[in-house]
Amino acid sequence: MTAKRGRGQRAGLTRQAILQAAVRLADQEGLAALSMRRIAAELGVEAMTLYHHVPNKNALLDGMVEQLLSETVPPLGVSSWQESLREYAHSFLAVLSAHPNLIPLAASRPAMTPQNLRTMETVLESLRSSGFELTQAYDVVRSLAAFVLGHVAAHLDPIPACPPDQPRGRSIDVDAYPLFFEALKKSDPISRFDFALEALLHGFDASRTASPSSGPQAAGEVGPDER
Repeated sequence: MTAKRGRGQRAGLTRQAILQAAVRLADQEGLAALSMRRIAAELGVEAMTLYHHVPNKNALLDGMVEQLLSETVPPLGVSSWQESLREYAHSFLAVLSAHPNLIPLAASRPAMTPQNLRTMETVLESLRSSGFELTQAYDVVRSLAAFVLGHVAAHLDPIPACPPDQPRGRSIDVDAYPLFFEALKKSDPISRFDFALEALLHGFDASRTASPSSGPQAAGEVGPDER
C-alpha cells in the first residue's frame, strides 16, 4: 500500500530538485529573479508545493549555497594537506566561475546547513590530523574560501580587449606608466591565482609548524641582553 501524499505534494519533487531549479534560474536571470513562484513555474508545480521541502526564502538561499559547494569536487587520493587545499581551491574557483550570478550569495551567507556542516567537520578533522590547531584549521578554511571568492569576484568584469593605451575606453598615456602596462600584458588571472594560492599555502604551513616561542618576544619578557 503506497503512502498517501499530503495536499500540494507532488511525486518525485525533492529539495534537491528545487535547489537545482533555483540555481538554474539565478544563472539565467540573476538573483533578483528568484521567487518561489518562479521556481515553482520552472518545475511545473504550485508555489505552495515548494514549502513542503524548503520552508522559507532564507532556507532556499542557504540551500543554493549548499548546492554550489556540493558541486566542488572533493579531493581524492591526495598526498598532503597542501595538495588537498590546492585541489579544493581550483575546484571552488571553477564552480564559482560557472555560476557568476551566485557569487554574491556565496560570499554573504554562511549557509550552516547539515550538509555544509558535515563537510566543514571533515575538513577540520583532516587539518587537525595534519598538525594544525583547531582554530588554525578553521582560519585556514575560511581564509582559503575568502581568497577564492575575492579572486573570482575581482575578475567578473575583466578589462575588455582593446588597445593597451585605452583600457575600458579611456585614453591613457602608456609611456607614463610603462611598468604597469608591461605587467598587464604579461599577467593573467590563472597564473595570478596560482601565485597567491601558493603564498597562502606556505603561510599556512609556517603557522602550523611555528612554536609559541618562535614568535616575537612576549610583552614583559626580559631578553638575554637586558638582564
